[in-house]
Amino acid sequence: MSIALEDDSVRSPETAPDALAGFTIGVTATRRREEFCALLQRRGARVVSAPAIRLVPLAEDSDLLAATRETLASPVDDVVVTTGVGFRGWMAAAEGWGLSVQLAERLTGARLLTRGPKARGAVRAAGLNDHWTPPTEGCEEVKQYLLAQDLRGRRIAVQLHGEPLTEFVAALREAGAQVIEVPVYRWLPYRDASPLRRLITQVASGSVDAVAFTSAPAVHAMLNAARADGLEEALLAAFSGPVVAACVGPVTAEPLVTRGVPVIQPERSRLGGLARLLARHLPEHSVTRLVAGGHDMEIRGHAVVVDGDLKPLPPAPMAVLKRLADKPGHVVARSELRMVLPGGPTRDSAEHAVEMAVTRLRRALGPAGIVETVVKRGYRLGCDRGATL
Repeated sequence: MSIALEDDSVRSPETAPDALAGFTIGVTATRRREEFCALLQRRGARVVSAPAIRLVPLAEDSDLLAATRETLASPVDDVVVTTGVGFRGWMAAAEGWGLSVQLAERLTGARLLTRGPKARGAVRAAGLNDHWTPPTEGCEEVKQYLLAQDLRGRRIAVQLHGEPLTEFVAALREAGAQVIEVPVYRWLPYRDASPLRRLITQVASGSVDAVAFTSAPAVHAMLNAARADGLEEALLAAFSGPVVAACVGPVTAEPLVTRGVPVIQPERSRLGGLARLLARHLPEHSVTRLVAGGHDMEIRGHAVVVDGDLKPLPPAPMAVLKRLADKPGHVVARSELRMVLPGGPTRDSAEHAVEMAVTRLRRALGPAGIVETVVKRGYRLGCDRGATL
């Protein structure tokens, strides 16, 4: 999928420099990774970059050459262009083989159906005319558009976008079309899988607040890696709970949606829109607001805002604070706090670990009176019971 960045110069709440302050977001993108990470970081997010896939061009691939020659063998009625980068790659490969003129002539006589604006732009940049683009920018609508017509005997070339379009192609063939699959590039797992595996562990443990996906192959790569490590169930549970799965569009979201995972996605498949959506969604849905010890507090991700001052917290103090905030004003026993500490301390060190976490929490918060000690019982936030805002 080819995805555009958008102008971020006009400030709004979701483009403010601190909109994502205190939140940790995993990014699985490979293409345009630096730009997308910068969009999130400009809003204050802590970004965990974990490339899931790599794109492998097929300029010298025999399957692409064979598909190109089949396309040239006789007139083509329709050409489905799924991605701009894929179409440009096809034209570049044809030029390398000395077939670019013939391919352009063949495509001129066909209806070019472009899946989205980037694909349409690539077609026009090649000096060709596009016939139709679906409003949803989805392959499903392209399929329905074609199936609404008589496809018997029609020759249709379908430019793939990194993975087989099995159902799409099968439906056209069942309707009587002769389909040429054009594999311009393919997705492979990223060479170094360790960042992705670390991100999976962080998601499963709830150490990140969201993961942003910009392609369906990246989603599949994460699910496959989690399955290999025995963490797929924990990963899906986290995405159905505290960790937000943010997808750039419906094609990207489909592998998660079919597994029952709730996802958020912008109205248009753009990186800028995805960044703004996260900057709007996380502060609205992943922040606990309360007053403790007379101080306004916002608990968000890996940090707490005390009277407007952002204070990052290590994992153990943050775990304690979140558990105390689950029951504002109520006493939480040391034994209960022990259960939420990262690393699972042994029985002998448990009480000391809780005391250390509370000490570090108080030190990080600054003002006294926010976390109170209730002798022989545990700790509580210094606020009226049930005093979340």
